[in-house]
Order: sequence, then C-alpha cells, then structure tokens
Amino acid sequence: MHFVRKVTENLYWIGVDDRRLSLFENIHPIPEGISYNSYVLLDEKTVLVDTVELASGKQFFENLAFVLQGRPLDYCIINHVEPDHASSIGELLLRYPDVTLIASEKAFTLMGQFGFTINPEKKVVVKEGDTQSFGKHTFAFVNAPMVHWPEVIVSFDTTSGVLFSADAFGTFGALNGRLFNDEVDFDRDLLEPARRYYTNIVGKYGAPVQMLLKKAAKLPIKMIAPLHGPVWRSNLAYFIDKYDKWSSYTPEEKGVLIVYGSMYGNTENAAEILAGKLVEKGITNVRMYDVSKTHVSYLISETFKYSHLVIASVTYNLGIYPPMLNYLHDMAALAVQKRTVAIVGNGSWAPMAAGKIAKLIGEMKNMTLLEARPAVTSSVTKTTDEQLEQLADDLVASVKA
Repeated sequence: MHFVRKVTENLYWIGVDDRRLSLFENIHPIPEGISYNSYVLLDEKTVLVDTVELASGKQFFENLAFVLQGRPLDYCIINHVEPDHASSIGELLLRYPDVTLIASEKAFTLMGQFGFTINPEKKVVVKEGDTQSFGKHTFAFVNAPMVHWPEVIVSFDTTSGVLFSADAFGTFGALNGRLFNDEVDFDRDLLEPARRYYTNIVGKYGAPVQMLLKKAAKLPIKMIAPLHGPVWRSNLAYFIDKYDKWSSYTPEEKGVLIVYGSMYGNTENAAEILAGKLVEKGITNVRMYDVSKTHVSYLISETFKYSHLVIASVTYNLGIYPPMLNYLHDMAALAVQKRTVAIVGNGSWAPMAAGKIAKLIGEMKNMTLLEARPAVTSSVTKTTDEQLEQLADDLVASVKA
C-alpha cells in the first residue's frame, strides 16, 4: 500500500523509511533508521527526482505509481548516483522505458559503471547554469562536486523555490510519518544524527560544501528537500548555520571532550579525575567516552561539536591503543581541524603512546597542542594528580580565552 506526503501543490514525497538496515554504508550504526527521499513533480511533464535504495523498491514503486495515476513518467533527475539513492535506476528503466534521465556527465559515467544501460536518446546531460522547463516549473542545475561524490548536482525549482540538495542537509533517522522539520523536535531527536551523518559522510569535504553554500546563498530558496531526513520549510537559517560551522570546522560549543583508551581502568581513572577537576573549576560542558565501547562515528560527531579534546591512551605494543589509533586515523581522514588538544599518556615500562599521538595530531591542520602532558606510569600517583591539576588549569584558561 502506498504512503506519500504532499510537499507543495504539485510536488510529492514518495520516499521510504528503512528501519531494518543496521549499518549505513556497512560502517555507521543507525539505530534510529534512515529515510531515502524521492520526489515527484506533476506538471505538463512528470518529473521524478532521484530514486531509492533497491531493497526498499517495492514501497517506492507503489508510491510512484499512485502519484502518477496512470500518467507516463517523462523525466527522472539524478542528482547523486550513490546506490542508496540510485540502485533502483535499473528497475525504473524496466518499468518506465520511455523515461528520459537528466544528470551530469560524470553521473552518466558512474551509472554505466554500476551496470545501467541507458538509451543515448533518453539522456540529457546538464551542467552548471543549465535549465529545464517542465511546464509551469523550470529547474536550474548547480554543480556540487565532492558533496560528497564527484558527480553531484543539486536542482533548484525556480518556480516554487525548492532546492533538491542531494546529500547536503541530510540526516540519519527514519521520518516515521513526519516529513517536515517543523513536525519534529529537531534539536532533541535529529540534531545529533544530523551531525553524525554530516561529519562521517561529508565531513572530509568542507571546502566543497562551503562552495555550495555560497552558491545557495544567491538562490531564493524557500524549501530544502534533501535525500535523507526532513524537508526544511521553516527556519532554514538554523540548519544552514550548522552546515556552515561543520564545513568550516568551527566548533559548535566551547567545552571539553575526553576520549580515553584504557585496558584495566587506570587510564580511565586519570580521565575521570581530570573531568572532575574541570567541573570543579567551572567547565561543566565536559563529555567522556570510552574509545573501546563507543563506535567511532559517534566520537567523530562529538569531536566536530566541541572546541577542546583530551586524548588519554594507554601504550599498546609500543604504540597507540588500537581503538584509539582507529579514532585518530578517522580524525585525519575526515579533516578534523581547528581544535585544541591535550594528551594524557600511560605506560608501565615503555610509555610510547603520548608521543605518537602528538605526532599524528601535529600532522593535522590548524591543531593546537597544549604543553602540559600528564604521564601515568601504570596507575595515577600524587605526581600524576598534580600534572592533571596543571592540565585542568591550562584547559580552563584555553576554554575561557
């Protein structure tokens, strides 16, 4: 049975919620599920904007047929070829062989790589500045390469002011019947999933996102329709500001994130003592995570959120504790920058972790390393406690600066 939502007078959401998938991209946990958004415009011509993941195709094609009400499907705009949005293209071509596909040149190349056979007479290649009229509605196309794949375009309905933003402005989380941002408590339910989605999926590509934001600022946008998450029809400036901060690597909040790796509880003890000292000194915005028990996608999201980071790690095989090393590698891969970082090291006979962590942080852009570096030798001692006191003072001064 179909389930659709009306977006504007002639535009319908025909997407699906996926609550069965446990790992997005087979990496990131999505306990809250995820939506795959697709839209249909009914004008003199009918226009489908993107498809969905093939495993959700049954619901999608029921929705599409219901909205079309027997009309032919004239066009399909492909903004992004990643399979969570485009793997249904093959089935779409079987069901609607006369449909004309509109996409960037690179997108058609990728469609060929994914095995889709497209009639050359049913291809319209668009680039920056091109427009396409479907009757009353005219779409303008804007290149958005590396947000977060190289073929991406975004489509702007100049008639209604709807921006079809591809993966930009997306979020983890099933919609659960609610389509619009003002139908949800976004700060409570979706801000953390939105941050975790952006930072882990798009985070590396801050510069291209900044470029897209500058282009979007020149458009009279009334609504943002992404490929995941709610459609934004109010308070657009709020979410655009979040994207501006995330893509410029500007911390959302002044506070201290403590990420620790501990085998037998001694490094955890040092981290907990430091957290307590910070709170006693007036820095109450402190979060702590065990790197062994917290999926790295959550750690990356929190790292983008906070201004200050403490990395506390035991030495393991003369190096960095493996889960901590994985976190650090993700930080580098996702271009984390503009953070103040403190290090707490532990080792019983050859304490090597702190120095190697400092080297990795030093190779990242625009990172500030605090000089105070408490050293735990097996367990916290009076000397270590004094060093943690000094580090707490340095962090307080830096946060309040």
